[in-house]
This record gives sequence, C-alpha cells and structure tokens, in this order.
Amino acid sequence: MSGTPRLRSAYPSTPNSGQRLQNSYGGGKGVSEPRVPLQVLSGPPQDPQAPLLPFSLVDAPSQRLYITFFYLGLTVWRLWDHQRLVSDDSDSLWLFMKWVAIDSVFLYGVPGLKVPWLQWSATTMTILFAVHAIADAVLMFRIPIPVEAWLVAFTRLFYDRELAVSERRVKPATILQNSSLILGKQIIHILPEGSAMLNPEQAPYCIDTVTTSVDLPIRIHQTNPISIELLRIDLDTNLNETITINPKEIRKLKKQAEKRFLHHEPASPRLLQYAVKQTGLYRLQKVVDESKLEVQRRLSDALVVRCPSASIKTVPENKCMGDLSDFHLRVDATAPIIVKYSKIVKGEERGRVVLSIPPENLASPLVRQRTSGARITGNPAANVDVSWARTQSTDIPLNESLGVIGDWEYSIDEVEDGCGNRVTYNNSHLVEFYRQRQISTLPLRQKFSVHERPKAYLRGCDSQRPLRVPKGKSLRLPVEIGQIGPNKLDHGAHSFKFSYQFTPSADILPNQEHAKNASFADFQLGNNAASHEISAPGLYTLRSVQSAFCAGEVLEPSSCLLSNPTEPSLNIDSQTIPDRCAGNSVGLTVDLDLTGTPPFRIAYIVRRRGGHVTPEVKETDLLHTQLEFRPAHSGHYTYEFLEISDSVYKEPRSLRDQNFVLEQDVKPPASARFLDPYPNRKTCIGEPVSLGIQLMGDAPWNLDYEIVHQGRRHKRKLDAIDTSIFTLTTDELSNGGEYSVALTAVTDRAGCKVSLEQETKIEVALQRPKALFGVIDGHRTILALAGRPVKLPLRLQGEAPWTVTHRKQNSDDLITSHFRNSNPDIEVREAGVYELVTVNDATCPGNLDAALNTFKVEWIPRPQVRMSESALVELVDDKFIKRDICEGDEDAVELSFTGTPPFDVEYDHERETERGQRSTNTKKFTAGIRLASVRMDSSIAGLHRYKISKLSDLSYSHDRLSFVPVVAEQRVQARPAAAFFEGGMTYKYCKEEDAGRENVPISLQGKPPFLLEVEIRHHSSAKPEVVTIPNIETNRYNLHIPHRLLALGTHVLRIRKVKDANGCHRRMGQEAPAVHVNVAEVPSISALEALTDYCVGDRIAYTLSGSPPFNVFYTFQGQERKASSKTTDFRRLAEKPGEFTITAVTDQRSAECKAHVQITKTIHEMPSVRVSKGRTASVDIHEGGEAEILFEFGGTPPFEFSYTRSSNPPKGKKPQILETKSDVSYEHTKTVLASDEGIYEVVAIKDRFCAFSTQKVSGTSGQKLLTYR
Repeated sequence: MSGTPRLRSAYPSTPNSGQRLQNSYGGGKGVSEPRVPLQVLSGPPQDPQAPLLPFSLVDAPSQRLYITFFYLGLTVWRLWDHQRLVSDDSDSLWLFMKWVAIDSVFLYGVPGLKVPWLQWSATTMTILFAVHAIADAVLMFRIPIPVEAWLVAFTRLFYDRELAVSERRVKPATILQNSSLILGKQIIHILPEGSAMLNPEQAPYCIDTVTTSVDLPIRIHQTNPISIELLRIDLDTNLNETITINPKEIRKLKKQAEKRFLHHEPASPRLLQYAVKQTGLYRLQKVVDESKLEVQRRLSDALVVRCPSASIKTVPENKCMGDLSDFHLRVDATAPIIVKYSKIVKGEERGRVVLSIPPENLASPLVRQRTSGARITGNPAANVDVSWARTQSTDIPLNESLGVIGDWEYSIDEVEDGCGNRVTYNNSHLVEFYRQRQISTLPLRQKFSVHERPKAYLRGCDSQRPLRVPKGKSLRLPVEIGQIGPNKLDHGAHSFKFSYQFTPSADILPNQEHAKNASFADFQLGNNAASHEISAPGLYTLRSVQSAFCAGEVLEPSSCLLSNPTEPSLNIDSQTIPDRCAGNSVGLTVDLDLTGTPPFRIAYIVRRRGGHVTPEVKETDLLHTQLEFRPAHSGHYTYEFLEISDSVYKEPRSLRDQNFVLEQDVKPPASARFLDPYPNRKTCIGEPVSLGIQLMGDAPWNLDYEIVHQGRRHKRKLDAIDTSIFTLTTDELSNGGEYSVALTAVTDRAGCKVSLEQETKIEVALQRPKALFGVIDGHRTILALAGRPVKLPLRLQGEAPWTVTHRKQNSDDLITSHFRNSNPDIEVREAGVYELVTVNDATCPGNLDAALNTFKVEWIPRPQVRMSESALVELVDDKFIKRDICEGDEDAVELSFTGTPPFDVEYDHERETERGQRSTNTKKFTAGIRLASVRMDSSIAGLHRYKISKLSDLSYSHDRLSFVPVVAEQRVQARPAAAFFEGGMTYKYCKEEDAGRENVPISLQGKPPFLLEVEIRHHSSAKPEVVTIPNIETNRYNLHIPHRLLALGTHVLRIRKVKDANGCHRRMGQEAPAVHVNVAEVPSISALEALTDYCVGDRIAYTLSGSPPFNVFYTFQGQERKASSKTTDFRRLAEKPGEFTITAVTDQRSAECKAHVQITKTIHEMPSVRVSKGRTASVDIHEGGEAEILFEFGGTPPFEFSYTRSSNPPKGKKPQILETKSDVSYEHTKTVLASDEGIYEVVAIKDRFCAFSTQKVSGTSGQKLLTYR
C-alpha cells in the first residue's frame, strides 16, 4: 500500500508519487527496522513534489477551487478593460502587453503551486499561452469576429425562415415543395361483368305492429339479373330458409328503381327494394344474370329484428318523503340496448339519464361493430347461432330516494337496440300516429305524489294542565297536526288516523304513568270525522299518527289528564233587617255557601207582590259570600234562587228542587235625596234654580229644607207631596255668591219623621262675563310679518272656562275657541279686521262692547330683487340674458332691492363648460342698501347661469313658497387656442418640393373662421419670418410651409397669435410649444435584376443608397406595406402571387423624406393541376371500356404536363410506374380517355411562366422544384 495518508475527498495520487514517497522513507524492508522511527523523529528529508501550500492546511480540491475563482476574476477584469477600451479609446498596445504579461505569470505560475491536476506539461503550457495571447489581441485591438454570421448559419440548421413579401417569416421549403399544386389521381379498375350487394348502406331494420314490413335494398351494377336468391336465418330457431325472387318480381323491382333514380346512365348502379315481413338475418346467396352466369356478390348482410320497445311497470303513485321510487323499466330489444329516460320534479326537469344494457354473456358481434358488412362468418348453410339477435327482455329497477315533496314524473324518452334501430317516445307525431290507428301503447310514464310525513301533538293540555269536563260530558281530544319544514299539510284534504293509550283515573300510577292494564284505541280525523270526543277521566297518551299515505311522528306534549270536578251546589241562610222607628222589617241579609269550581254564577229573582219580577245574577270567585236586599218601596217581596253554574259546569243547574225561596214584608223608612249626581251647581245671577228630589216611603210626604247664603238661613217646608219624584224650584237668586240648599227632614204617612243629611251647593255668578280685544303698543292694530301667526290679545271677565266666537269681517265663517285663562290670545294667520261675536263663561252668556271687539292686522312687505335692464341685458322667458364676453374679461350685473335693508342674498352659480361638464357653486353676500353689484365669473368658458335662490332682509327670512327666483345667463366665450398636434416634434422635410410632406397639423379651438400668425426661424438667422393665415374655416389646419422659406438645416416653427369669430384672441409667448423642421436629401432604390416576371418561391432583390436603416414602402395585392432594412440590400421571398410595386423609400437621415419610385414586379402563381377534382377517384370499367380522366389546370396557358400510369399494388406494397406520358393543353381543362388499368397521376406541370415537378432528380431523394421560363 502507499505510504501517503489521503483524505477520502482527495483526488487520485499523481503517478509515481507513491513510489517516490516510499523511497524517501526507505524501502519496504526498512519499515520494520527499529531505526526508521528514529529517522522520522530526527526529521525526514523534504519531498521535491510536495505542494507549496501543505494539504494539511488547505486540501487539494479547495486549492483548485480558489485558483478557479482567481482565474474568473482575471477574466472579468480583462472584459472590463475591453469595454473601457471601446468607450474611452485607450491605448490598445499597452493593454495587450499588460494582459500577455498577466497571463504568462498566471499560466506559468500555477504549476509551481504543485496542485494535483494543475501540473501541466510544457506543450500544454505553450498551447494555453498562445490561446490567451490570441484572445488578448482580439479583445484589445478590437479585431472584429463574424460571430453573428456564425450564429445565423448555425441557427439555419434548425430554424430556416425568410421574410416574404407579406412581411412575415416563412419557410422556403413549404413554398418550394408545395404538394397542393398537384392533387388527385384516377384509379381505373377492370371489373367483371357485374356485381350485386345486399344492404350496401349497412342500414338497420326492424318490424313491429306498426311497421309490419321493411324494404331490403339490393344494389346491382352492370348486370341485369333474372334470378335472385336470399338466405334467411330465423332468429328464434336458427333454421335456414331460401327466398327466391322470380324474374317477374325482379322486373317490377327494377321498374320501381328506375323511377327513383334521376340519372339515367346505364352504367350507374340501381337499388332494388325487396319487402320482407319476417325477422331474421338475410344474405344475398345467388344472383344470375341474363347470360345465365352467376353475378359477383359482395358479402353483406341485412339484419331485421323486432323494433325496440320500452315500458314502465307502474306502481302506486302516492309516496312519502324519503321513500324509494321502487319501480322497473321493461325493455324488449336486441342487445346491447340504450335507454334514455328523463325525470321531472315539481315541474322542473332534473336531467336525462342514459342506461346501457349489454347482451347476455357479452356474446354478440353487435358489441364489437354495429355496421359491419357480414354479421356471421363461415358457411351460412350450416347451423349458425344467431341467438344474439333475438329480442331480449330486461327489467331495470329504479330505486331513488324521493327527498322533495311534490309531483315526480319519470318518462321514457328513447330506446335504441344494438343494430341502431331507435324509437323516440317523446315525438308528438308518433303519439298521434298511434292514436289515429287505435294502437295501444304500453305505459311510458310513472308519476309519484310525494307527501310530507304528518307530525301530531296535544295542544293546551299536559300532565300539569289537565282537562276538566263535567260528568257525563265529553270534549274533543286537542290533537294538532303539523310538521317541521317549509311545507304545510292540508288538513281538509287528508284523513289522519291516530292511536292513543288510556288509563282510568283510579289506575294511574303514583308517578303519573300508565298502568299495565291500559287500553289502546284508534280514531280518525279529517274528511268525514271532524274530531274525537273523550269523556272518561284518566290519562290519555297519543302513540301514533298516520295520514292517508304516510306514517307520522308524535311530538311533545303527547299526554293529557282528563278529570270530572265536583258539581256546583248552594246552601243559604237569611236574617231580617229591622226598622228602628216603627219596628218593621226593611230588608234581608242572605249568606251563600258554595261548592264547585270558581268562578260561580248564581241566578235569582226578586218579586214584589203586585209588581214586576226583577231577575238578578250574582257572580263570585269565593266559596262564601253575602247578599243584602233593601227594597226602596214597601210591599211583600219574594227572593227565589233559580240556577247555579261554575267554570266547568257551565250549563246552569236548577235549584228549584231545593226550594231556595225567601219571603218578606218590607216597609222601608221615609227618606229623600237629590237626583242630581253632581252636588254643586252653578247659575247666573237673578235666575231661580230647579232641583230634582226623590222621596222614599209611604206617601204623602212632608219635606223640610233650608237655603243658606252669606250666613243667613231661610227655612222652607213643602206638605202633602204625593209623588215620589218632584222638582224643587227656588226663588230668584238676586245676589251673587254661594248658596246651600239642604234637605233637613221628611215625614211619611206613618208620621215617622226622619232627619236627612242631603245638601247641594249652588254657585251664583257675581256678574255676567265680558270679552274685548286688548291693545298692542296702545293700539288695536298690528303690523306683522306675512305668513307668520299673529296673536291678538283678548281680555275675559267671568268664570273659566270661556267660549269665545270670532270671525274676520266680510266672512261668514265663525271660529269658536275655548279658554281657561282670562288673558288669552287669539292666533290668526291672515291680514284683515277681526271682531268678537259671542262670549260664554262656565255658567252664563256674556256681553260685548262694540267699540272694543275689533282688531286690525296688516303685513310688512316682503323683500324683492330685480335686475336692471339695459342695452347689455335682455329679459327673455323670465331670464335676464347678458351679452357674451370673452374668457378673462370683466363684467358685472346691477341688482335693485325692495324691503327692509340689509338684504342677505344667496345665489347659485351654475357653470356648464363647452364639454358638457356641470358644476354648481353657492355664494352669499349682504347688501346694505337697495342697490348692489354682482361680479360675473369669466374665468372658465361656457354657459354661466346665476340664480338668486334665497333672499332675506331685516324682517323676513327666506320664504321658498313666495319668493320668485331671479335667473341671469351669460355665455363666456373661450379664447381661441392653437397648438401643434405633435408639439416638440421634429419634422424631417425633403429638399425636393414634392419628395416629402410639408404640412404641419395645427389644432384650433374656438369658433371658426380663425386668424393665425406663425413665425418660422432658421437656426442661422436671428430674424424670424412671420406668416399670417386668415379665414381658417375648420378646427384642424394643415399648415403648408412655403417652400421658399425652407432651406437645408433646422427651422423652429412657433405660433404667435390666434383669433376666432367671437372676437376673442390669444397671444402666445416664447414659452409656447414649438416644432422643428429639418430639411434633408432623399435616398434611392434600384432592382438588381431586369426581370419583371417572377414565380412564387423566387427571391426579389434590390440595392439601396443612403444612410441605413431604410424603410421601404411597397404595395402587394392591393395592400400598402412597410418594410425595414438595416443594410443596403433589400430582398424578399415571393410567397404569394400578385403585383409587387416599390412605391417609396426613406433612410435614417431623412425618415420623413420619401423617395417616390414605381418599380413593379409581377409574381405569378405556380401552375397547378387537379386530377378528378383533386381527389382520389376510383372508376370501374369492363374489359375494352374507357374511362375519362379530367385534368384541371391553374395558371397561365399554355400548359405542358406529364403524367404516369402505375400498377394497382396489393396492400402493403408500392406501385410500379408502368409508363409516363406528356401532353399540352391550351385551356384550363383537358380530358384524356384511358382504357388501361392503373393509377393515373401528374408528376410535372408547366405554364407560360413557371413550372413544378414532383419527380425525383438523379442523385437526390425527395421532391425538387423545377422553375424555368
């Protein structure tokens, strides 16, 4: 092994280095001697091949990496010197010597580092130094290298494109090798005497009850058959049957075929339509023509099957939400089968579904190919299994969750069998056809009505709130039907069946649950049954609910407790009420003891002997109450309790059987009272007062009363009063103040005098009320603001409340007001004289003073504004029109006011610019006097509208209802403006007057006509030339610079002044934008060839003179185009035919100066030829017959063409060229007759100008274009 230790990442050792290291430490035998370690310790000898920088410090790969980075840095420095040399033009020799020295130091110094892999030999060093020296010379002396040409040549190996006359890059090969120039070929086959074929179009056929027969087509060609035999294989039994068509039938079929065939060429094939009525596989077995020879038959079968049909095995329509559809589609057809059906939910189509049904065991040739010519292989006379063509009956289950409430409908749309026979059921014509022929159809639709599942619960009753019902009575079980969701159940249209559990009250468990012996019962609601009545007390629990279609769910509360409370009953106890004077009974007190369920209702009557019967009702929530009877009149009274009811037993229960009757003779004591419910009365002074009195007891009565006023009592007495109700009238009360009338005693017929405490007070007014208007500032006249309410002071005397009626003079409308204040105000809103009509206080009518009952109201005038009319202001349609001014001019309008200064004015300044932009600005000002001036705005051109919208003065605020706005309009004409369309641009004009454009477009703004002043200043002249252009009628003007003012060099063109028809002008300053005009020479162009006719694919070349790059203007195919060239050569590939005309050329020095030329080249299209309309046509002829070959040419006559006849090769082999012929045509079409079998195609074509050939050139492969003239 080598004695040198190495890192795992180190490069392999330098060759022979291991041996050298081994020898330096002694031979291999000396390693085991004791003195070797002593020699190492004392210092081994230095290796001359050791690296300058030890690997223990920096390993070899890192040293190589650092040297590479250093070399890259030198390369960047070298390129930077080269760039600086290009820009600064430094000393090339010095830089070359510098880099030669640097490269020599680096290249010869690197091996001295003794880094593995960087120790080069002397030859390698010399080659590297020479390469670097050459590179330094190229870079520092700027020696050009055709890198671009090398790159172009290399790129063309992979990307070969040229610019064509249409200014797009195209591949020359696609033009030169255009295979579409020669299209089509004619194939001629020599056929036998005739042919026949059954079902040439491979059409499917089927029969059913509607289509009882089908016509099988038999195509005959170049033959006149006299006998046709068809082989039929029965689909059910696989037995063969031969059908012979006799000559008579054949003649009839041929006659029908001739009528259907419009073209009467004898060689054209005919279709014989032979009708069959049985299913089976039909094959043309034998055809014999007139020559008694058998005609060639092409293998093709016709399969006639039963027409496919589909139906639905219908099921009941009613379903519940969440149920499965669960029905079947029945399909009878030849497999494989395709069934299409659609689904409609709630009137919306939810898509169409396509079902594919394969044949049994997947054994059917229809699976592989439906339109194959031969359905069976082998000898059809043998037993052939065609069971795959039999009608297959299949039931297709459709199970889908019905998750939407509403109407669902499944309908079969179409069914198609494996042969391609298709029956469409949604065809309205087919349905009508069935109906007219009374053909019964199978069900094609399945409809479902999806219902919501009902939900039921007990309403208003649960275990905590039992139902109470009288004994022997029943009530409706409070069942409510509903559901959770957006749909509502129609209770009237459905019948619901319920099941509930019942436990009698005596058997209910302590936990209020049902007992084990609980019974179950069913009932029905809806339709005929309106409700279910229950009467037995106990616990009822609803267990199930079911509609006519669906089972439902029972919600909570589902349990209810029914109880029979105790029937109401009554016990009474009575006591008489004695009179203290006479000892007679004056009334009765009755105690009532009740049992039952409150509240109670007791009906009784009070009957007076000889009088009427008064029914009464006592209602109470208490179980013990009391009644007190105190009749007002004497007599015999009977009290009878008739009926009692409570909250449960609402039907009254009779008490007559308990004989609750109380009788009593009553003599009530004498008494008297005032009938007036209001004890205090008011009256006017000097009037009497009438008071109603009611007397009670036995007539006649004597009444004692007294009148008290100001501490004095006046006693009065009335005797022998016979009526119980009479009127007490006092004397006239002549003094004002408070009077008291008191009833002191009453005596009846028994002589018992009873003291009374009845008293009423009478308030007598001290005087009659008065009303008059007060004064404002000492007058009964006021000057007020118009439209605002004015309060007229009123002075009232008397007792509140007062009722005052007033009116406006000359008006019949009376206004009544009510006041409680003696100094009120009457509010009026109109000017005029107001007068008082009547006044009443709380007791009496009053008096009015004619001199003090009127008040006059007048309005302060409202402020108004008007604009002074003058020669500069005109009033048109309620608008003041000011004379037009120019933008920036000063103007104002004078306003005059009426009213009370100062005036606050607010006006809207609406500005509409020339571009239709609108803006509104609201401004305000105050006028201290009745005249004011408003400055008009002229800063922006347009229509200015000033509308005084608000006006107020010292007295009035603005009133939008009464104020009429004042509008003034003024149009500010924009000052005209002129500018160059391309400001700051430099126009390059030509030295020749007609060689370039000498018009500078100027944009003018304003009202034409315009006056324009323009100055033209040459760079060598200090004095400008001024050009004035009057009467410019448009807003765009092309300034034509007089050629006399233009010289070679640069000119500055500037607009000085512009004026329009409105009289407004604008003067431009020196800072206005300007344009420059350069006058230069024009370039030239000439063709390299004197030819004028070219072919597509040729290259057209020109030479240019001037300063590159150039712009070449030309027209091609009537379209103007522009091309650029960076060199003095201009070349384009003739891609398309047409006229190629160079019209102008410009160069860099004078881009706007066009050198107008007229160099025209005509590009002719390549000649083309189409054989058989450009398609591959096959013609079958008999021996000795001829076929026409049609050649159609494109190009310019005359045409020379060559065509070949090749053999008809077998499949997989190339045709052999049998002969080549040439011909000439002076027209665009030529017909050649051919009788030899083969493939005819053109290989070369030539017209008057161009030629094209697809023949291979000797020594080359592929196609080659031959262009010659």
